[in-house]
Amino acid sequence: MQRYCSHLLVLPPLLFIVSFLCVVPIISGQNVSGLIEAVDVGVILDADNIVGKVSQTCISMALEDFYTLNHQNHSATRIILHTRDSKGDDLEAASAAIDLLKNVKVQAILGPQRSSQAEFVVDIGSKTQVPIISQAMSPSLSPTDNPYFIRGAHIGSSQVESLTAIIKAFGWREVVLIYEDTDYGRGLVPYITDAFVGISTQVKHRSVLSLSASDDHILQELYKLMTIRTRVFVVHMLPSLASRFFTKVKQLEMMKKGYAWIITDGLTALLHSMDPGAINCMQGVIGVKPYIPKSSQLENFKVRWRKRFQQQNADMDRIELNVFGLWAYDSVTALAMAVGRSGIGKSKFKKPVAMENSTDLVAIGTSEMGPRLLQSIQNIKFKGLSGDFHLVNGQLQPSAFQIVNVIGRGEIRGVGFWTREYGISKDLSLSSNKNYTTNKEDLGVIWPGESDIVPKGWEMPTGEKKLRVGVPVKAGFREFISVERDPKTNAVIPKGFCIEVFKEVMESLPYAVPYEFCPFETPDGESAGSYDDLVYEIFLGNYDAVVGDITIVSNRSRFVDFTLPYTESGVAMVVPFKDDDRKNAWIFMKPLKMDLWLTTGFLFVFTGFVVWLVEHRVNKEFRGPPGKQVGMIFWFSFSTLVFAHKEKLISNLSRFVVIVWVFVVLVLTSSYTASLTSMLTVQKLKPSITDIRDLKQAKEHVGYQQDSFVAGLLKNKAFDPSNFKNYSTFEEYDEALSRGSKNGGVAAIIDELPYIRLFLSDRKYCAKYTMVGPIYKTAGFGFAFPKGSPLVPDVSRAVLSVTEGDAFTRIQNEWLGEGATCAEQDGARVTSDSLTLDSFKGLFLVAGVASLSALILFMSIFLYDNWDILASNDLSMRQKLVVMAKTFDEEKDNSSNASKRKTPTGESMAVPAAARADCPQSPASNNSQLAEWIFSHDEGFSSTETSTPVHETIEIESNEER
Repeated sequence: MQRYCSHLLVLPPLLFIVSFLCVVPIISGQNVSGLIEAVDVGVILDADNIVGKVSQTCISMALEDFYTLNHQNHSATRIILHTRDSKGDDLEAASAAIDLLKNVKVQAILGPQRSSQAEFVVDIGSKTQVPIISQAMSPSLSPTDNPYFIRGAHIGSSQVESLTAIIKAFGWREVVLIYEDTDYGRGLVPYITDAFVGISTQVKHRSVLSLSASDDHILQELYKLMTIRTRVFVVHMLPSLASRFFTKVKQLEMMKKGYAWIITDGLTALLHSMDPGAINCMQGVIGVKPYIPKSSQLENFKVRWRKRFQQQNADMDRIELNVFGLWAYDSVTALAMAVGRSGIGKSKFKKPVAMENSTDLVAIGTSEMGPRLLQSIQNIKFKGLSGDFHLVNGQLQPSAFQIVNVIGRGEIRGVGFWTREYGISKDLSLSSNKNYTTNKEDLGVIWPGESDIVPKGWEMPTGEKKLRVGVPVKAGFREFISVERDPKTNAVIPKGFCIEVFKEVMESLPYAVPYEFCPFETPDGESAGSYDDLVYEIFLGNYDAVVGDITIVSNRSRFVDFTLPYTESGVAMVVPFKDDDRKNAWIFMKPLKMDLWLTTGFLFVFTGFVVWLVEHRVNKEFRGPPGKQVGMIFWFSFSTLVFAHKEKLISNLSRFVVIVWVFVVLVLTSSYTASLTSMLTVQKLKPSITDIRDLKQAKEHVGYQQDSFVAGLLKNKAFDPSNFKNYSTFEEYDEALSRGSKNGGVAAIIDELPYIRLFLSDRKYCAKYTMVGPIYKTAGFGFAFPKGSPLVPDVSRAVLSVTEGDAFTRIQNEWLGEGATCAEQDGARVTSDSLTLDSFKGLFLVAGVASLSALILFMSIFLYDNWDILASNDLSMRQKLVVMAKTFDEEKDNSSNASKRKTPTGESMAVPAAARADCPQSPASNNSQLAEWIFSHDEGFSSTETSTPVHETIEIESNEER
């Protein structure tokens, strides 16, 4: 009985061992029996690497979980894993792949995870048509170029957009890129550089560190970084090098207020695996990493994974599950799904016809299962532990990135998110972007030095205490800038309007920028060159900025960056007044422009003609010989200029025309008198030259300020350089303009508006000269800085703030005066110009309409009264015109309106007495005879008759009546 009981006690363990032995072959790679088909899959990992250890545990658990949850749907095939250690070496990884393919006949390979190792293995997989599922992130390795490569991780360049968004959000214009000298490190550099150029951010410096770099070499590189002004650093390296690097950064006190450190996703995702001491040296660092959404399945897996990992790696502590392990888990799941969907039976490698060398890759052959397996896996999508695991043409599609901040004792705190659709946001909401923000303050980042103030990204480097500011040295125009020296210390003391504005601007910056002025001079105290030479000194690195009356022009902007201008812009001419017109014998013609003279003359004649036409038949004063009548037309209209017309008007139409015309004459003569008076008294203020083209055509001498860009401007306008003369003071300006071009001086001074305003504000100059223009557009005075200087945006904003405030007005009044012009000092002086037709268009329109209306009304009445002549069918047009002219020339008898005429058809027709005396009296006379008589005697109708001809009635019978 005791023996039987002992057998019963042994039975449960025995049953457990038997069942375990049935399951073990599925995982360990032993042959499986029954109907289950084994699919051999190779795994290449770095067993000494933390990513490799984490991934190995995740891979084995993924296979167990998949077949446990999908036992019914995937019972025909089972994946058998065959693991190899790459030992961190590229050749070892390639050798492991060849071993798996040649000896094990694997149908797929998981890994390796390093990009340099993956390049060899992917090439081997392409030749043997075996899919390689790797987490290599290097952008240089692409599934497009390698069809049998499946990337089970985000491509490294996918994070570039999130990094760019961070740089842009905080307004940094310069960054320093630090990366490791590996395929992983170098692969991202071109993408980051191009992306930063798109947001006008310059990669100021690149620092490359080898994985085997000594601590001394790292310190030497950091010392070099301390000497440049940029304080924003983007670090792209893995934890093995990053731990030593940030330890040295902390040692050199580069992890303090004012610095900004940004790390890429490869390092951010592995921060938990780093040494606590190294993490403590990274306080204030921000980084990006792929966002893993929380789920109950993920939390359950973390608990099981931690227990399994500690069992397999008892000597390791504080290791957390990372995104690479989750991607490995989901990659195995995707592979198992693809194997099950393919419905693949027993497969093998297709050998080549001839095998000369068994170690050659050709001798391995090509997988028959590989192409079908590739087709099943390269476009797969499911919900995995890492989120949406979506492969498109063999590339895992990225979703969101999380922005994290290293703060506290190794604590990594999420501060925001980035998505391609919504950019940076405080909280991630993919369905509705209610929390979108571009406000950098909303993220709540704690920066190095435990500061909540966003670093400016630029500061004076260690060892260079002050900004070197170059200033010009000049003899004149001291109101703008002058350089003096302290007699005791020989210290440079610049003064002037430009210097005071610069000081006010620098004081208004939100941070301190120490500077010192360096005069641009020769050892003997003279100017060392032109303003173009001074600006070019910045490009050469001799100055950090240039301050003075420096004009912003295009050729200078090729070498430096200018701030916004702080003075008005433009170039103008200073010319003497011209007062010789008062001695001109024809000055009386100048009050009116030629078009106004011609229009006025035409209206004079037209008005006189209309009045004569209306008054001719009813007013004896408008009758007489032709010469008298023509003279009356001109006399009457022109006599209205002085209101000397004595003719009595009878017709209301002519009276209406004259009333309107007299009003026009009154306005016109008053304007002419005022303009002529103004010319005779104020004409001396008219400039002697009004157009710069007149100077060029006359080949006059032209003056400009010494060392000014105006000389180049004049050359561009085709001026003869032999006619140029440069001057250094306002006194020289005055002397040159007074002498004139013919006497060794100049006809005009061409300079910028600030100088001209100051020159003409002096009473002794403003009465003699005037300004013409501006003739050319410039941007005004500005401060010059090196290309890409981060100071430029801040100084430009400060310039706007200063110029809009009271401080600028105070500085301007102190150095340039109140800005009063000649007109403000000596009373209003207006240059008189000739009157133009535009000023009288309305007035002339009224007069013209009045005269034209009277003409039309008179002609309508006259034609109506004599319509019987026009309607006659027996008179030619010429004959009708002759009769109408004779009728118009007759003096109208206003007392007798009963006369009647009969037409040739039987109506009464008035015929002059002279015509009646010679006209045939026989009743047999016909209409044609009358017409012939009129034609033969048309010259007998004299308009010189002074008495009213007697109209009688002649009855002319028609042919029918005879």
